[in-house]
Amino acid sequence: MIDQPKILIIDDEPLMRISITDAMIAEGYEAKGVESGREGIDCISKGKYDVIITDLKLPEVDGMEIVKASLKYSPKSKVIMITAYGSVDTAVEAMKQGAYDYITKPFSMDELLIVVRRLMEFRELEYENIKLKSEIDIKYAFEGIVSTSDKMQDVLEKVKVIADTASTVLITGESGTGKELIANAIHHNSSRKDNPFIKVSCAALPETLLEAELFGYEKGAFTGALKQKKGRFELAHTGTLFLDEIGEISPAIQVKLLRALQERRFERLGGTETLSVDVRIICATQRDLKTEVKRGIFREDLYYRLNVVPVHIPPLRERKEDILIIANSFAMKFSAQNNKPIQGISDKARELLVNYPFPGNVRELEHAIERAVILGNSREIQPSDLSDDILAFYNKDFKASMKVSYSEPLPEAIEHFEKEYIAKAIEEAHGNKTRAAERLGISRKTLWEKCKNHGLEKQQK
Repeated sequence: MIDQPKILIIDDEPLMRISITDAMIAEGYEAKGVESGREGIDCISKGKYDVIITDLKLPEVDGMEIVKASLKYSPKSKVIMITAYGSVDTAVEAMKQGAYDYITKPFSMDELLIVVRRLMEFRELEYENIKLKSEIDIKYAFEGIVSTSDKMQDVLEKVKVIADTASTVLITGESGTGKELIANAIHHNSSRKDNPFIKVSCAALPETLLEAELFGYEKGAFTGALKQKKGRFELAHTGTLFLDEIGEISPAIQVKLLRALQERRFERLGGTETLSVDVRIICATQRDLKTEVKRGIFREDLYYRLNVVPVHIPPLRERKEDILIIANSFAMKFSAQNNKPIQGISDKARELLVNYPFPGNVRELEHAIERAVILGNSREIQPSDLSDDILAFYNKDFKASMKVSYSEPLPEAIEHFEKEYIAKAIEEAHGNKTRAAERLGISRKTLWEKCKNHGLEKQQK
């Protein structure tokens, strides 16, 4: 919130000083009046004033010295000079030295207030611009990255460390984990943030088109090349080039990309001129490139050139503590976009979300919440509002039969059901106790203890 404007009045005429001070206070400003230039300079050196109103003619230290003191101690302060008609030339000189405006005697208080109000409007606009720039910086620095988990906090700390370097970054993680968001954060936290941020989806383009997109082409390089076109490397000069799904590029493109990364030099298709660029490279892939290297699908030298600084984003199922905070963030976002009065997520729906494995990661969660907000009819997201995949996980693929006798006491019935439920979970996980524990929403240790109590040890591995 912007602070109450502070105004300093420097005038050796008591009536003028008191009149201006009272007028400024009545206008809602915090105002202080002093009678000498020396007192004024002392105040300026000790406090910050938005506006300084000073008479040009002062004993010992005149208004020109006030301007100099303002520039030295409080450069953001705006100085308004009060001068007699015969001293206008001096006032103009004061403006050249840094004063904001001047007003000549005699003047009405309304005239002075108009100048001050204009200054305050400028101050508010300047404040709003600074605030907006700060909000934009924050938005693009970590846009969409909502997390409380230790694993993601480690990732974000790493991003802060590597952002303002020139090193190539390889971001890995399953589809939907937010690799592009991390790339955005790296660029917008670097000194290149005001320069181009060029993105290329390597999986979306065939080999011939990808080469042309990356390196550009000359007129006549191929059929349909009617004019010269700059490639993404050129367009990203002095900025950042983000190569998404880098594991999808063909061996031929891998060779050309390796040279461009090593030398930061290349030729356009059909051209002979060698071009040099200053560009920071960020890559992302959901593939295991190390395995691809062993299989001979991905060049080893290119892999090591890309994997200078690795950043791995864990899947959502490995950071369950993030699920609800991300879900709530999406709920607020989509309720605002769709003018739906959603106030939160019901306890039962929260339970289903937390225990669902989210194979599609954050992207799947986002789509699930968007659907729930649009189709829901209550002020809270209910289980029935969730996606078919989430409901199917509980109602079909992960449903234990309840073969209990109603003659059994409730504690025995619950124990019987829990045993069958756990047995079904282990069966669905093909005996993998870690995966079964994830689906049950309990720790591996808790699962082991329950299996021991229920005599299910042999179903574990």
